[in-house]
Amino acid sequence: MTMRDTITRSILDAAGLDSPAVEMHLTTDEHLALIRASSDAERDVRAILRQAVESARAGGVSWAAIGAELGMTRQAAQQRFGDARADAGTDAAAGADAAEYRWLGPVTAFDEMAELELAGRAGWHTVEAGMLRHRMVRTDTQWETKRLIWRGPSRRDAEQGWIVGASMFPWAYLVRDRGIPAEQ
Repeated sequence: MTMRDTITRSILDAAGLDSPAVEMHLTTDEHLALIRASSDAERDVRAILRQAVESARAGGVSWAAIGAELGMTRQAAQQRFGDARADAGTDAAAGADAAEYRWLGPVTAFDEMAELELAGRAGWHTVEAGMLRHRMVRTDTQWETKRLIWRGPSRRDAEQGWIVGASMFPWAYLVRDRGIPAEQ
């Protein structure tokens, strides 16, 4: 099975279309579900690509090698992916919603949960995860974080108030508002 076949099967499953050979007569709702699932897959694949490039750069891979792998010039690869950290930290903070954002890091798989716990007590929770860092947003309440191997919340997690804060292959970070005032 090719990667395209695997992705196609996942999109059809996410859209609730069971047959591997989608019938020619889809309802309007089925067409829209397929579009929504395809859009979600595109966003997720772009995020995975960005994470792979960030990981390669952190591992010392040159922009020339990355560009060659992507079928573009070194300059094009650096322009597309080079300012990911700077851009991601400023775009939302400049938005209309006056929320307070910051980056937590560098952190590793060994120390990030302790750091996320400390940040959570002060009202910060993860909204994006990247290589060795978490983009956090501040609220007036304390948050807790749970790290799982690449899955969303189970039914039990959802019933207990856990939501997906961010994902960074191979991890998913669930967050939950504790409903108590943040520590100062």
